Amino acid sequence: MSRIAPISDYQTSELAPLFEQAEKWMGFQPNDGLLMAHKPNLLISFFSLAKAVYDEGYVDQGLKRMIGHIASLSAGCEYCSAHTAFSAEKNGVSEEKMKSIWNFQTSSLFSKREKAALNLALKSSMVPNQVKEVDFTELKKHFSDAAIVEIMGVISLFGFLNRWNSTFKTELEVQPKKAYESIKTTENA
Repeated sequence: MSRIAPISDYQTSELAPLFEQAEKWMGFQPNDGLLMAHKPNLLISFFSLAKAVYDEGYVDQGLKRMIGHIASLSAGCEYCSAHTAFSAEKNGVSEEKMKSIWNFQTSSLFSKREKAALNLALKSSMVPNQVKEVDFTELKKHFSDAAIVEIMGVISLFGFLNRWNSTFKTELEVQPKKAYESIKTTENA
């Protein structure tokens, strides 16, 4: 159970259109959004940021979900790890790949391009930050500056979400929980 109760009257609030859109995108109402709704402008701003990060861009939607997944796993946020597992599946990432994601550096399932992005997600999610120049040199072999900014947008979005959901102990919804349980291994548990 979450440390504070999510709002329950979102259908009659000024936020109803945002929640309708979230349900359309995700297939359920995300509890973290229902917590943010206690401060409506926070939710509105977060929604705008998430839309900017995930709408159009230079990076494949499946890779964006894997980036968020690695960032969340390294931060120890089960809520976000479950959400990214669920959305990765919805965006065409195989279960086999998700089960192997902790081993992306040595796994043949991941391209050099994916490895460079996932490496940035892993190292930039650590405290203190572990990103080195060699990591950016490899990243620039595969991505434009705009795409790298987009990748960092995903990582930074999950930096916020990981702390939010871990601190509030946001209650995990059924669909993401099932997706996460199907890919969870001893390495990413």
